Amino acid sequence: MAPIKFGVGQSVLRKEDDALIRGKGRYTDDHTPSPTLHALVLRSPHAHAGFTIDVVSARGLPGIAMILTAEDVRDLGDLPCLFNLEVDPFTGPPYPILARDEVRHVGDAVAFVVAETLDQARDALEAIEVNWTTLPAVVGVANAVKKGAPQVWPGHPGNVLFDVSLGDKKATEAAFATAQAVAEISIVNPRIVTNFMETRAVVCEYDANRDHLTLTIGSQGSHRLREIIGGMVLKLPLEKVRVICPDVGGGFGTKLFPYREYALAAFAARKLRKTVKWTADRADHFMGDAQGRDNVTTARMALAQDGKFLAMDVDLMGDMGAYLSTFGPYIPHGGAGMLPGLYDIQVFHCRVRTVFTNTVPVDAYRGAGRPEAAYVVERLVDAAARKLGMTPDAIRRKNFIPPRALPYKTATGKVYDSGDFAAHLKRAMDIADWKEFPKRAKAAKKAGLVRGIGLASYVEVCGTMGEETAEVRLDPTGDVSILIGTQSSGQGHQTAYAQLVAEQFGLAPERVHIFQGDTDQIATGLGTGGSASIPTGGVSVERATRKLGANLREIAAEALETSAGDLEISDGTVRIAGTDRSVSFADLARHPGVDPAKLNASAAFTSADGTFPNGTHLAEVEIDPATGIIKIVNYVIVDDFGVTLNPLLLAGQVHGGAMQGIGQALMEQAVYNPGDGQLVTGTFMDYALPRAADGPSFVFETHNIPCKTNPLGVKGAGEAGAIGSCPAVVNAIIDGLWREYKIDHIDMPATPERVWIAIREHQRRHSL
Repeated sequence: MAPIKFGVGQSVLRKEDDALIRGKGRYTDDHTPSPTLHALVLRSPHAHAGFTIDVVSARGLPGIAMILTAEDVRDLGDLPCLFNLEVDPFTGPPYPILARDEVRHVGDAVAFVVAETLDQARDALEAIEVNWTTLPAVVGVANAVKKGAPQVWPGHPGNVLFDVSLGDKKATEAAFATAQAVAEISIVNPRIVTNFMETRAVVCEYDANRDHLTLTIGSQGSHRLREIIGGMVLKLPLEKVRVICPDVGGGFGTKLFPYREYALAAFAARKLRKTVKWTADRADHFMGDAQGRDNVTTARMALAQDGKFLAMDVDLMGDMGAYLSTFGPYIPHGGAGMLPGLYDIQVFHCRVRTVFTNTVPVDAYRGAGRPEAAYVVERLVDAAARKLGMTPDAIRRKNFIPPRALPYKTATGKVYDSGDFAAHLKRAMDIADWKEFPKRAKAAKKAGLVRGIGLASYVEVCGTMGEETAEVRLDPTGDVSILIGTQSSGQGHQTAYAQLVAEQFGLAPERVHIFQGDTDQIATGLGTGGSASIPTGGVSVERATRKLGANLREIAAEALETSAGDLEISDGTVRIAGTDRSVSFADLARHPGVDPAKLNASAAFTSADGTFPNGTHLAEVEIDPATGIIKIVNYVIVDDFGVTLNPLLLAGQVHGGAMQGIGQALMEQAVYNPGDGQLVTGTFMDYALPRAADGPSFVFETHNIPCKTNPLGVKGAGEAGAIGSCPAVVNAIIDGLWREYKIDHIDMPATPERVWIAIREHQRRHSL
């Protein structure tokens, strides 16, 4: 039997951390072959403008190797949008590698400068002559759909890409017509700058002898980049392009996509026959990388007198920005499919509009539509409770899908296979000492403070990226190597996959080596996104390990002159059960006449329906009405992730995701000036990120019920923390404001200023 110490369910320390904390990590910006040329991007200072560009003088400056404009890259393909509606296909506008004649957001790329040094490249940027003719710009979906609004794209009147419906509109209207009461909310899910720690970078090396490009990129997936940048944009045979992803310092979804700079660096390297490197600074990130969220939603719930949900109707507008990023249109449309949440709502309708604005494109950011959906339904459920005078926990228990109804098909076609939603709600309330909250609120009021407590019970869908293949091989040393197309950006894949091997082979984690992010080493790969690495990649690793184990038993049976059925594997050896006769993995690798193919095994797995992690977040806050400052005094999370692979890795994922949600709830927002489309929050001087002091001491537990549709029983966990946190925190804030002032609405981010103004406005109205 495999030793429990390193197997599934054990808190194995992250094997990758020793190198990282000692400064021995290898990131893209650490890779600078000699000699290397350095590149910078000239970006638009305007949100919408026509322009002409003159680079003749700049090209003559010392050290300048190349300056590219749209004319120079006219033969390159555009950046593609990989999502389309099956029932209502749409045609998106072009997303050119460099803007030609017209820019559509602040930061739009108009030129690419390659020089011997960065200082020389900066001099050239300043020497480029651009004549701008500013055009009317529009910011925010509510403004963009107004009659007479400035048009981002002439081929999309009203700035709408598509306008589609999910569910049954007639049945929903009928249910609302007979409802005893209706709860309604109109909310904003603000735009977020994703702010991963390591900014994007690319190093492109060209081998003239082979006419071959090697791109080193800190991304979430090497194969997708090769296919898009190499095949679709550069229009090269894929064998002419290699993509390597070294250590990656965070991604949160937005490092998964192809970006202009990757294609530009590759194009320049091929033309110059030299190595070209580009590294983003934080300003590049704010103005050039896909941003997240940005929905405006009105939602209504039809209610029976006893609190039963009769129907749900939603009008959702998602901001696409100026161009369609890789999965951009999918985010609001796919998220809408999760709007019924954990509730028995069979009558449902949602209108989804995707809208262009003169802003940075929006794409998948941690949760990608599911946090937005959870925020809508959990805010609406609390509004329904206030409408009927019910407690937020009672109305949830009244409407949760019961365990006996599982598997349950939602009105949007999702099939929940397992779970006990009332159980994790109850456990979270017990941990938080919910019953004693009134006493704590009374004590806070005596101190001049306002307490609020809030719930959010969420569900999301994971593991739907597609098929992932893993190859597991026995090395000559007796160690085991795994080759897989996922890509860690901090999640701990080196440790997690090693535990799956340990479960069967008993090998210590240091004897298992994980290889990711190299298209020459690994034949196929999806990259990492949608919490799919363990639900999909993990199953592939487990199955391939099992196949390799069968092969090793077969080889060992010959070496030990016994039957394979009499053998067991542990501690890197194969032994005859109940005896001391064994053969090591290293000896098996060198066994005379062994078929090399037997030392390798591969397996693939895909889950078309996905998995459905769920849970409850509970936040308790304290509000200072004199300043509007909010302090989170208690935070409880109880999640159902099916099976826990590593509790330490899991807690880290949940804590990190919850802090991102707390940041969005309390302080984060990308703000554009509505008049001229300028990015107001373009630096960390203007854009607030949560620090350790802004977060609580989390209490985290699992109430796991194994997934019935996943062979490992896992449900995925990477995005969950960011999904439950926003509605829990905002519901807690509104709970306190409602109890004290009858204020029932505040939008994210609930900054001290917004809270203070809401309280003062209430006091002003009631003093008249």
